[in-house]
Amino acid sequence: MTAVLRALRGATTLEEDTAEQVGDRVQTLVTSMLERNGIAHDDLVSILFTATDDVVSSFPAAAARALGLGDVPLICARELGIVGAMPLCIRVLMHFHTERSREALHHVYLEGARGLRDDLPE
Repeated sequence: MTAVLRALRGATTLEEDTAEQVGDRVQTLVTSMLERNGIAHDDLVSILFTATDDVVSSFPAAAARALGLGDVPLICARELGIVGAMPLCIRVLMHFHTERSREALHHVYLEGARGLRDDLPE
């Protein structure tokens, strides 16, 4: 099979908005996404991070750069401010090349974000 462009979703939450917790949670999330899906650094195309309005202590992309992903295009954006949405939440959309089918991919939701996608297997 030829490698194709795929996208993978993930999210995590914070207990408090500190630069240390943003860094730790984002690094855990990104590492889990890469490892669970067998994604190599050279397969990555780009990573988009969104954060709710209450996350202001640090850029999530800075945590990814600290993992050695500084040569991958990274960008941060604001999540929509929807009433009742999960607070202190960071979401990820990762684009990469793979030979794996969509059905073989494992989206990763950690901490309180697990409740966002109860339709996904652990």
